[in-house]
Amino acid sequence: MINKSSKAVLATALVATVLTACGGNNSGNDNAGASASPSKSGGESTGTKTIRFATWDTGDALKIQQDIAKKFEASHPGTKVQVEAYADGFDQKLAAGFGATNPPDVMYMWDFPTYHQSLEPLDSYTQGDASLKMEDIYPGLFNYDKIDGKLYGIPVGFTTRVMYYNKKLFDAAKVPYPQDGWTWSDFREAAKKLTNKSAKQYGFGVRASNDTYDLQGFVWSNGSSFISDDGKTIDGFMNSKETAEVIQTFGDMVKDGSAVMVGGKGQQGGEDIFKAGKLAMWESGIWPLEGFKSAGIDVGTVEMPAFPGKPLKGVIAESALSIAKDSKQKELAWEFVKYYVSDEAIKMRTADLPIRVSVVNELKKDQDPLYKPFYTMLERSDNTPAFLLNAKWNEINRQLSAAVEAVVHGSDAQDALNQAVKDSERYLK
Repeated sequence: MINKSSKAVLATALVATVLTACGGNNSGNDNAGASASPSKSGGESTGTKTIRFATWDTGDALKIQQDIAKKFEASHPGTKVQVEAYADGFDQKLAAGFGATNPPDVMYMWDFPTYHQSLEPLDSYTQGDASLKMEDIYPGLFNYDKIDGKLYGIPVGFTTRVMYYNKKLFDAAKVPYPQDGWTWSDFREAAKKLTNKSAKQYGFGVRASNDTYDLQGFVWSNGSSFISDDGKTIDGFMNSKETAEVIQTFGDMVKDGSAVMVGGKGQQGGEDIFKAGKLAMWESGIWPLEGFKSAGIDVGTVEMPAFPGKPLKGVIAESALSIAKDSKQKELAWEFVKYYVSDEAIKMRTADLPIRVSVVNELKKDQDPLYKPFYTMLERSDNTPAFLLNAKWNEINRQLSAAVEAVVHGSDAQDALNQAVKDSERYLK
């Protein structure tokens, strides 16, 4: 499953390219489209129907997807699934394919604001096909696949965000393990007790450059957001007292030494420091869990801390499958999408969390202490991310990201966020 922090950078840079492609201006795009794939979808002349499936994954995850494609072919004689691994070039190749009206039939997707005009709306497919068993998919996941009320993707994998903790360090400091229902005060007090600067051990790691997408869960938990629900207003939201309080917390923890800044120039990343046994707590999605276990860390997970008297909220990182509007094999593409979210295919994939309630119950994922917090956070993740509420969010987010980074490096959160709002207002006109 994709980590949004890495994809957002590419998507931001390519918005103009994709919008040009979606506008049907093919000038200069034919060669680019050919680089994405040399052949048009179809293949009827050979007696075989071919669909192209584009993925951003590599390595073991890609191998699993290729195996899923083979199983689909076996159950659909006369069908070929051409798996196209775009890796770090995903956005460039996808934009080129759309621009040349030669996109893959099915593709991994999360950036619906950028691409939705080139995607097939799926509402009629889901409403007319009971075999999808849509009611078995966690309903909150569909919030991340819609633009203007229309569905453009089917969720295939997700992660919420939890707090990882090193049990050995907690035991050594005689600090009780965190429990669901803990507060930010509990978290900060534990971080101080778990910090031993002489041993270069810290209670928590604060990213030098934070992905503001991931911070939204904290801001929602404090009763605020980066933007109004209608996507039209940031003043009083992005720079609210509650938003500033959240961002200031991370800056203050770096200042008081209970947290160490990680991932900056010349600095190790937080996951590496956690694996080295020098970080007591680390906040992330499902991605690093196997690496922590492989490193021999006695790791625990817990849901995020809450603000007193306020409901805990979370944010989801989700992967979906979409169908190209220009696909010549839409019905077959839909069959592949359905198979990809079948129980069999879901069980084959290990890089993300199962999206079906029945699979989770069968595998007892929600009863495993390491996985349960991810699902309790899913129940708390019903807010809509800012990038789905305003088409200009990428531009606004540049100012917000700069403000958050400044706070981590010592600036005052309220001042920095006020300036970010001032610098971003022009994008709302």
